Amino acid sequence: MKGGYYAVIFTSIRTPEDEAGYADMAESMYELAAQQPGFIAVEHAREAIGITVSYWESLESIAQWKSQTEHLVAQHQGRMRWYESYRIRICKVEREYGFHQPESSFQRL
Repeated sequence: MKGGYYAVIFTSIRTPEDEAGYADMAESMYELAAQQPGFIAVEHAREAIGITVSYWESLESIAQWKSQTEHLVAQHQGRMRWYESYRIRICKVEREYGFHQPESSFQRL
């Protein structure tokens, strides 16, 4: 990925309810999002505070995903069963950079 795309940052505090149902829905929503026009990728961490970041080509792609029928059902179930609270932030990624250790130069002890 290079700059010039959007990140949707979803942070949440979960209820203790229905862990298996939540995990199944999260996997289903990832698979569905990956099929949407403009979807790029997703990253997540789920502990005391859940963080999911999905990447999109445009604001229009994000709006289409937000109103996708199965996603609307998941949003409703989340509010009713799985979340004490959540917040969504939409950001424009201007650039990105990182580091990746080349496999050949990394030795495990």
